[in-house]
Amino acid sequence: MDRDGEQAQPAVIDGPRLPDIRVPAVWSLAALAAGLLVGSVVGAVPVLHGVALVAEPLGELWLRALRMTILPLVISLLVLGVVQTAAAARAGAVARRTVAWIFGTYLVSGAVAMVVMPLWLSLWPIPRAAAGALAAGVGQSAGPVPGLDAFLLSILPTNIFAAAAGGEMLPCVVFFALFAVAMGRLPEAPRAALMTLFQGVAGVMMVMIGWVLALAPVGVFALALTLAVKAGASALGALAHYVALVSGVGGLVLLAGPVVAVVLGRVALRAYMRAMMPVFAVAASTQSSLASLPAMLGACGRLGVRAETAEFTLPLSVALYRATGAAMNIAVVLYVAHLTNTPVTIWAMVAGVLVAALAELGTPSLPGAISFVLSIGPVAMVMGVPVGPLALLVAVEMLPDLMRTLGNVAMDVAVTTAVDRADRGKGAA
Repeated sequence: MDRDGEQAQPAVIDGPRLPDIRVPAVWSLAALAAGLLVGSVVGAVPVLHGVALVAEPLGELWLRALRMTILPLVISLLVLGVVQTAAAARAGAVARRTVAWIFGTYLVSGAVAMVVMPLWLSLWPIPRAAAGALAAGVGQSAGPVPGLDAFLLSILPTNIFAAAAGGEMLPCVVFFALFAVAMGRLPEAPRAALMTLFQGVAGVMMVMIGWVLALAPVGVFALALTLAVKAGASALGALAHYVALVSGVGGLVLLAGPVVAVVLGRVALRAYMRAMMPVFAVAASTQSSLASLPAMLGACGRLGVRAETAEFTLPLSVALYRATGAAMNIAVVLYVAHLTNTPVTIWAMVAGVLVAALAELGTPSLPGAISFVLSIGPVAMVMGVPVGPLALLVAVEMLPDLMRTLGNVAMDVAVTTAVDRADRGKGAA
């Protein structure tokens, strides 16, 4: 029994059962490099310019195929994620504290990214030549920048079907988040039927996005070639600049791990760093929080965390918690906004942080490229930022993805120490 007198639930919270999708990440990165190289040659030789006329529509076709899967997949996973989170929160006091930590971290880290990323971009601007060419190649944000009144009116849709057809992400997210909460009030039979429906939709969309991402080397090659024809070698500098800044935002979350463990978990800094070394080794080699779970359980044991807390909180965190997600996803969208000269209001940023937090709850452990599209696509759409550049940035996601994994495991263990300390304090009181 939990200290609140509630029946403790199993430590592992079952997520949606989705098809196994393999993404050719290495081939996509190679295609990016090849496209930039070939495009530089094509741009320098006028007689070859016809190659770009073929590559540009090919890249645009792949980009459209990527876009068409975002909304239905995000909505179905959002419903499943909210239901899963609500079920976890009902599992007892430890679970509620863990869920509060998870959602609170998303909101705080997203707010930090809102401040840090524009500051870094002002201190270290995007290479101008590549920025101009890429912005011209992917198109600009449509429509005027909404004010506070328009933002408030956009939160709730008057017609959810019209909002979905128009790709209006914020009202769709709000509606289906409320829909998922309302599902929890239904009897078991209709609730299970709806869960099966959304799992089926998510599964079908996963298969479709898997098909699209299987063609990523072709699409990325075409987009990179078109970009290099316009921007030349400076395009490579823009991508390196992007990787450095976005990874830097993830690094802030990584550094927050020991702070949380020391201040709230009451563990010694030296002990935390020593315990985390094997965890970081596994995380760096696998780039998977799930694969790092046994090492994280061992680290918590060495830090004196009670087994019952670690064996509940860590699997729950692996299922629901990606500490770097909101911060790095907001950073990506703000980078694209800066790249394409898209103005973003404070209200759009607030909406972006909320959607980033909800999107992380609804995004299960998936290959990096799929998580990148599912988590960042809705944030970009709700902030009015073009999603076109994401098709190129997904090719280099395997580089910042390492920082994502390191930051995630650092915070998983840190939050577990904090939850355990809080639970001990409550028991002593």
